Amino acid sequence: MPKIRRIFEASKGVYGSPRVHAELVAEGVTAGRNKIARLMRLERLRGCPKRRFRVTTRRDPIHPVAKNLLQRSFEARQPNQRWAADMTYISTKQGWLYLAVVLDLFSRRIVGWSMSQRMGRHLVLGALRMAIEARRPGGHLIHHCDRGAQYTSDDFREELARHGIECNMSAAANCYDNAVVESFFGVLKRERVNRVRYRTRDEARADLFEYIEVFYNRNRRHGYLGNVSPADFEKRSAGSFETVH
Repeated sequence: MPKIRRIFEASKGVYGSPRVHAELVAEGVTAGRNKIARLMRLERLRGCPKRRFRVTTRRDPIHPVAKNLLQRSFEARQPNQRWAADMTYISTKQGWLYLAVVLDLFSRRIVGWSMSQRMGRHLVLGALRMAIEARRPGGHLIHHCDRGAQYTSDDFREELARHGIECNMSAAANCYDNAVVESFFGVLKRERVNRVRYRTRDEARADLFEYIEVFYNRNRRHGYLGNVSPADFEKRSAGSFETVH
């Protein structure tokens, strides 16, 4: 139980029994998953349940849209092959803080992000530019997003074209076409945002930075990746990919 409680508290109350079990196994502790779940129930240690996610972006009918080439195929064989992007909103006592992210579908790692009190095209451009600077993609790369006005804007499409990135967009009004990023936002909300009350936007920015860069990318065990973190998955994967920071 002391080991279970230490892992649970280190995750800030996020981990349920599957991830606590995976962490114990990684530490060399022999224990069955059912036993871990039973002990956590006895101690009333419960991870964060899933919640529904809301779509925030709206389409501008004047701007052209790209085809949906992925068709919900969210796998990638290597890094910087397929990225997915979206934005969400965070409540603070000062008002809304908007967050845009770019996620690499290979490792589910957040490779670019941007925050602002305004939901303009500068927000998604900032996340895209951060991803390009951090990853420096060289081969054929598809950027997937929804049909929000920020993503269909001339500035954003020109930025993609400047770097030779192919644009791919979800079908109209279909959140399932960008399920991976929306799933990340759901995890972010239930594991961090919905459990605190931010006084200022700066306080929210600092906490979101810590969650994305310190916890999610480098430490949080991801079920899709075999219960390792996105950073560890990239390190273990074959190939000559080198993460750039």
